[in-house]
Amino acid sequence: MLVREWMTPDPVTVRGDTQVIEAMQRLREGGYRRLPVVDGDRLVGIVTDRDLKEATPSSATTLSVYELNHLLARMRVREIASAPVVTVTIGDEIELAALRMEEHRVSGLPVVDDGGTLRGILTITDVLRAFVAILGLREGGRRVTVDVPDEPGILARVAAEAPPANIVAAVTAKVRAGATRSLVLRVAGDGADGYAERLRAAGLPPSDER
Repeated sequence: MLVREWMTPDPVTVRGDTQVIEAMQRLREGGYRRLPVVDGDRLVGIVTDRDLKEATPSSATTLSVYELNHLLARMRVREIASAPVVTVTIGDEIELAALRMEEHRVSGLPVVDDGGTLRGILTITDVLRAFVAILGLREGGRRVTVDVPDEPGILARVAAEAPPANIVAAVTAKVRAGATRSLVLRVAGDGADGYAERLRAAGLPPSDER
C-alpha cells in the first residue's frame, strides 16, 4: 500500500505572505489542523493550529481590540511556519509514513513528488484507515493468533491449514529474542470457524482466537 492511495490530494494551502488571521479562518472553516505553506506549487513550510494559537495574544493581554486586530493584520504566516518540513513522497509505503509520524511525533505529513511539488497531505486518520484495510477488519471472519518459530517456511505451514477458508490478512509482531514471533491472521469464508482446530492438529496451537 502506497501513500498515494490514502492521501488527500490537492490540500488547502497558504502562502508565506498570507495573513495569520486569514490562515486561522481557513483552518476554522475547513476543520483542518495544519496548512502546507507553498511558494507556487512547491512546499516551503507548514503551519498548524497550535502554531497559530501560540502566535496570537492570550485572553490576558492588555492590548485593546484595535491593537489586537492591527497586530494580527500585520503578522504573516512565514513568521510562524515551520521549515524544513517532514514529508513523505507519493511513492512511499504507508508503513514508512506511519514510522515517520511516530519518530517525529506529528499527526500529519505533506506529500510531495520527487521534484518537491506538493501533491497531497496524509494524516494519522488516513494511516488508521489503511491499517484497518491491511488487517482485514471489515471482511469479518475469525482472528487467530499463533506463536510460531521464527524460521523460514513457517508461514507456508500456517497457510496450508487455512483451506477451505481464505486468509485475508496476516501480520507478525512480538519477535522474542529471534526465537518466536506472534502471527496474527484473519480468515474468512467456509471453514473459518475450524481453522484454529486445524492448526492445533498440525502442531501449531493458537494462543488466541476471536
